Amino acid sequence: MSGPAEPGRIPSSRRLRDLGLINWVAAKLMARTVRAPEMHLFTTLGQHKRLLWFWMPYSGALLRGRLSRADAELVILRVGHVRGCEYELQHHRRMGRAAGLDAHTQAAIFAWPQTPDGAATLSARQLALLRATDEFVNDRTLSNATWQQLAGHLDQRQLIEFCLLASQYDGLAATIITLDIPLDNPR
Repeated sequence: MSGPAEPGRIPSSRRLRDLGLINWVAAKLMARTVRAPEMHLFTTLGQHKRLLWFWMPYSGALLRGRLSRADAELVILRVGHVRGCEYELQHHRRMGRAAGLDAHTQAAIFAWPQTPDGAATLSARQLALLRATDEFVNDRTLSNATWQQLAGHLDQRQLIEFCLLASQYDGLAATIITLDIPLDNPR
């Protein structure tokens, strides 16, 4: 991932002319929300004006769907971890805390399955979501055994939503990494 001074493959832009009014306002509001001078995801993707208008509601709907916020954030954190997408992790660590995933739980999410004591911190539902997320991202599908385990915790609509959520954030991580979008709050 590029540092704060490096522009990425498609340099972000804060200019109204490049973003259009709606994307410019959205980028300003999102930067304020994350307490950063710029939200590079929006100032980069916003340059494709029309596409961002369609992507934002879809992405937002997945964050407010049938899965609990804690479940959704667990899946997103795991996707970001498996993909090595620090940008996604930087935003969703905070959002995960707000959804009830404290630092200890997040550490267990990142350490699973290598750290056996992490499994004691996580519920059977959380472990099923982790296993399914890893399999979905790595294999692009779920085995019958993993599907059955996940189906023991989620209803049909939640199962559909899990697939869309995992694929959305996997695709977003791939886009962020490919475009080399810089961190909003570099360390």
